[in-house]
Amino acid sequence: MILVLNEIEALLRFIVDIGASDLHLTAGIPPVVRLQGRLIKLPDMAAGTAGTLEQEAIKARSFLADYPGWEQPLTPETIGTLGESLLEEERHRQRFLEKGSVDLACSLKGISRFRLNVYRQRGTVALAARALARDIPSLDGLFSFYHDLPQTLKRLALLPRGLILVTGPTGSGKSTTLAAMVDWINKQAERHIITLEDPIEYLHRHGKSIVNQREVGEDVESFAEGLRAALREDPDVILVGEMRDWETMATAISAAETGHLVLSTLHTRTAADAVERIIDAFPPHQQQQIRIQMAGVLEGVISQQLLPRRDDSGRVAAVEVLVATPAVRALIREGKTHQLPSAIQTGAREGMLPMDKALAQLYLAGIVEREAALERAVDGEILKRFISRTG
Repeated sequence: MILVLNEIEALLRFIVDIGASDLHLTAGIPPVVRLQGRLIKLPDMAAGTAGTLEQEAIKARSFLADYPGWEQPLTPETIGTLGESLLEEERHRQRFLEKGSVDLACSLKGISRFRLNVYRQRGTVALAARALARDIPSLDGLFSFYHDLPQTLKRLALLPRGLILVTGPTGSGKSTTLAAMVDWINKQAERHIITLEDPIEYLHRHGKSIVNQREVGEDVESFAEGLRAALREDPDVILVGEMRDWETMATAISAAETGHLVLSTLHTRTAADAVERIIDAFPPHQQQQIRIQMAGVLEGVISQQLLPRRDDSGRVAAVEVLVATPAVRALIREGKTHQLPSAIQTGAREGMLPMDKALAQLYLAGIVEREAALERAVDGEILKRFISRTG
């Protein structure tokens, strides 16, 4: 069985049609989609045995009738051919050969953009694809279930300088939140915005601001190199898709110190973890200095995770917000980051929001199930208290 490129495109159209967030292709099993947080094999969806809605089963059966090759487990040869068909550019092929994986993006006109990762596993090729929204969502639309959160994020986005972090596990919507913040800046302020992304996910048009987007591997060699170059390109705002190493972190902190607003992401669970992650990335003899610098430049940390909606209509973000008040800066400077959760608990007036309170708000609004909220709680007992106190 050999599947050609147009059949991959058909599969990508299908996942958008059913509202799936991700597609996984790997040898030995049929295609697997992530729908509302669950991994489901395509034949199981078509057979109606995966607990999905009947309309999704109907769409799956119709798709497999048109493309029966996707019903069978993929062979190493098939998935290898698929990978080769996607790595058309020499730079992508070279990176795959050298590193064992490569990120790229593609667009299907009128359908969606996709972030793709082609990688090796157990000597064969595998593919992960994520469907991206065609339109950049607004902060109001993303966080409509929270009373003051959109306004807090809008205020942070329009700050003239400093460091803002968006954190969470892979697939928690960090890039979407950052895109919404950049879009807000673009619509409200005259700024020069430079983004460094791997790959570029959301396409920004120039608005009140100028938005120049650079893709790592194509427009610039690395995040660290792109960040150093950006400082010579008269930016007001710099978005760094991910701070992967201490060199990038150090340059980002320096950029924030010298009067730029820097937005970036980290893979941490909580706001306090994000601060510690940056500090711990540096050698021990530099960590106290980094604490002092972080206390001076940090403006906010947004930590988020996605939960399935109660009505099976998709997923919703639970969000924790840390705002760098003078008290928070003092805790960071003095190495008392273990007290940051308490500062968040008492910082509602400054726009702070604890994760457990966010989960309680989603549950009490009927957006998520109680069990789902408890599974994602930082402290289940605190979450229960928020629920009982508000309910």
